[in-house]
Amino acid sequence: MEKNAHTDFVETLGLILQTEGFPRIAGRLLGIFVLREGPLSFQELSDALQISRGSVSTNTRLLESLGAVERVAMPGERQDYFRLAENPYERIAARKVERAREASERLRRGRDALPDCDPATFERATELSEFFGSISRACALALEDMRAQRTGATMPRALAGE
Repeated sequence: MEKNAHTDFVETLGLILQTEGFPRIAGRLLGIFVLREGPLSFQELSDALQISRGSVSTNTRLLESLGAVERVAMPGERQDYFRLAENPYERIAARKVERAREASERLRRGRDALPDCDPATFERATELSEFFGSISRACALALEDMRAQRTGATMPRALAGE
């Protein structure tokens, strides 16, 4: 990949995802999917980023699990191809909503199962559960906003500052 604005975009997305706890390569791959119309083969991805096919495989699986990319079959081809999923950012947000909601519920159940829980411990465990609940609700609002923008609907009142 030659040094230009495309390379800068790909590298910037790699750094952004890395600060969010993901492998830098996953962010770089996502950058390629954003900039290039797919589907793209393992070899094309490997060549574009000058990384091993193993790194492509590992990180495309991660992006698949997030809902950002999808595997596609090409007629007459034996290798896997990938492309940016339809509404990838909505899919990522929807999965984040569910994971955070589930974490909140599991923590609440865990707190309730603690034997002889003193009030301070109960409060800290409650605060942790509510933290994940807040993340879930915030991501749900962001998801509503993304869907509204895509469909041309009005923005949810909570996001409009009402």
